[in-house]
Amino acid sequence: MARIERFRDVLAAPPTAEYWVQRTDSGWRLMAVEWEREVAGEEAGRQETVEEIPYGLQIGEDCLRLEVNVAEREALMLMLELIVQDRSLSQVATELNQRGFRTRRGVEWSPAGVFNMLPRMIEVGPRVFPQEEWAARRRQIFKVV
Repeated sequence: MARIERFRDVLAAPPTAEYWVQRTDSGWRLMAVEWEREVAGEEAGRQETVEEIPYGLQIGEDCLRLEVNVAEREALMLMLELIVQDRSLSQVATELNQRGFRTRRGVEWSPAGVFNMLPRMIEVGPRVFPQEEWAARRRQIFKVV
């Protein structure tokens, strides 16, 4: 599995069309947009929560919707399957690494990394499994927690 590179551009002005073409021609995909502004007075006390894109999803081509990230979804499904088979978090991490899966940061999976994915597995499970099958899988996940 290929390693994923990420970087953040700090821009002083809005990017030009040429900038976007140059980046996409170099093989880069837009993954997030972050906005910042200075606020005064009342607004300054409010903090907006910035959420990370859920594991298994990515920003779509149109930059308006989230779409399935096939490799991440496959890793998530493998984690679910191995936990249902009563594998330990260490065994799940080892299996993911042996099959070439890496975290979003491009590093090998650890038991703690797999543990941190448990809420995402619980969130995704009902959408991808029939109700009865999910109920059985969910019980296995809660054994780990």
